[in-house]
Amino acid sequence: MSTFFRRLSKATPIAFSHAFRTQSQSSSSHFRFPVGAIAAISGGISYFYYFSEPNLVHLDQINEDTGPKTALIPDKWVEFKLQEKAKVSHNTHLYRFSFDPNLKLGLDVASCLITRAPLGDDAEGKTKYVVRPYTPISDPDSKGYFDLMIKIYPEGKMSQHFDKLNPGDVVEVKGPIEKIRYTPNMKKHIGMIAGGSGITPMLQVIEAILKNPDDNTKVSLIYANVSPDDILLKKKLDMLAASHPNLKVFYTVDSPSKYWVGGTGYISKDMASKGLPAPSDDTLILVCGPPGMMKHVSGGKAKDWTQGEVSGVLKELGYTEDMVYKF
Repeated sequence: MSTFFRRLSKATPIAFSHAFRTQSQSSSSHFRFPVGAIAAISGGISYFYYFSEPNLVHLDQINEDTGPKTALIPDKWVEFKLQEKAKVSHNTHLYRFSFDPNLKLGLDVASCLITRAPLGDDAEGKTKYVVRPYTPISDPDSKGYFDLMIKIYPEGKMSQHFDKLNPGDVVEVKGPIEKIRYTPNMKKHIGMIAGGSGITPMLQVIEAILKNPDDNTKVSLIYANVSPDDILLKKKLDMLAASHPNLKVFYTVDSPSKYWVGGTGYISKDMASKGLPAPSDDTLILVCGPPGMMKHVSGGKAKDWTQGEVSGVLKELGYTEDMVYKF
């Protein structure tokens, strides 16, 4: 297995899509974070939880009669063991975590999970944690494992924690947190605007649509990055688009290479107009990316972390609040 992953780490990103297939159905009761916690993690702000008790469970300590039907437990932190990790790009890694092979993870589309890592003790001697949300890129119906694609930031407390993990180490996870419930054919055409690692929830929705032969939804994705080398899972996306006529993908980068043939620069009004479905009741636009991109394209979320008003490029093109969802 280790040799296999080393081979994958040198291959193109599409290899990961074949090696890592994970799907998950969530349990009937979803974990609900406190409003303040959702606000902090959804906005990409470090949020610290202080617990007098760890409230932690281990899957191998739960017997079959009382055990969960899914690996995620909504109201408890669960330890998942890192099985393997592989490099996807110069600053992004893929992490595979394993659990009971008889279980699914327990994640609906589109949902994320919450991870936490200890950061020492506070003034009262209680453990201090950093908490971050991540969207698995593996198929939610697979059993026994899930995959996270994580960009490593020099100042990112959680991403630096992940960067130091080795196979056999564990990460505490809780969830799921449902973002938007996707149902087949809920819209005739879904447009997507993603920046950097904001591709992860888009990929979750895309794969749910494409694997269902009864889902006729069209998908148009605009994917923005700094350079061609920063485009994550490009070969996988290209393969999916080549084999599914209802998926169209357009790439744009700030710093194109000599032979780059995609778009150049920030997502413009013209780019969005050509690459997205027109505003209508049968259209939904999903947006996920860094704050600067969100502000430019759709506007950020409201101060209370609700969806807020639509502004930027999408407003100029006539999209309304009920046509746009901001991850």
